[in-house]
Amino acid sequence: MRRMLCRARIHRATVTDADLNYEGSITIDPVLLDAAGIHDYEQVQVANINTGARFDTFAMRGKRGSGQVVVNGAAARVVAPGDILIIFCYSSYEEDELDRFRPLHIDVDETNQIRDDGRRTA
Repeated sequence: MRRMLCRARIHRATVTDADLNYEGSITIDPVLLDAAGIHDYEQVQVANINTGARFDTFAMRGKRGSGQVVVNGAAARVVAPGDILIIFCYSSYEEDELDRFRPLHIDVDETNQIRDDGRRTA
């Protein structure tokens, strides 16, 4: 049996912009994506701490070192610049992989710079 687990999360990312007219996705500083092991076009779930809204989309690389977290397309209606997000990425694991499993928890500050990129339980 395979189980779906939260492989990585970017915790408390601040929305820097929302672009309703973009075709979709969430644009994220590649520094954060690399730290979390999230690839371009990989599905992510986003939770807005300010409103409780949740949505699924895919990640796209923004400008490296910019601290950019831009919600695009229809999801731009459920965020506002300054909102705080948790960005989750899930993967499927076999039972025999679960004992070795450790999620990545990327904690960022208010400018989306990494505060803690250590491995710890989610």
